[in-house]
Amino acid sequence: MSNARINLGKAWPQGKTPLFALTAAIAESGLDRRLTDLINIRASQINQCAFCLDMHTKDARAAGETEQRIYALNAWRETPFFTDEERAVLALTEEITLIADGGVDDEVWAAAAKHFDEPALGRIVMAIVAINAWNRLGVTQRLPVGGYQPARS
Repeated sequence: MSNARINLGKAWPQGKTPLFALTAAIAESGLDRRLTDLINIRASQINQCAFCLDMHTKDARAAGETEQRIYALNAWRETPFFTDEERAVLALTEEITLIADGGVDDEVWAAAAKHFDEPALGRIVMAIVAINAWNRLGVTQRLPVGGYQPARS
């Protein structure tokens, strides 16, 4: 797909401004960048947002994430490539992203709470919510895929 269905940034920029602010707040919150990258990629896989997958896999690679972990992310439970903390975040990402399937399971929440304090859990939940919002915008707009380039550090 080469043309977007709608450019919401032009159609109603005031609607996207708070979402950009939330994303910036998450980036500046102290949440580990590797966790944010895993959240962004995994939710985007589930939501089938090609634009976000292109963006976040490129960003993750630029930040030092390995190809092996990116390729295996869709099957994270079956690999030894992720830490217990990352596994807890990935499980929580799936539960929140697929919330219509029954909500966030108490065991999944407890596993995340075992590894993270309440402020960190707040940042993790908001990161999951934010990428789900971006995914829905990306899929709805039919954003063109492939042209995104990570910012140079």
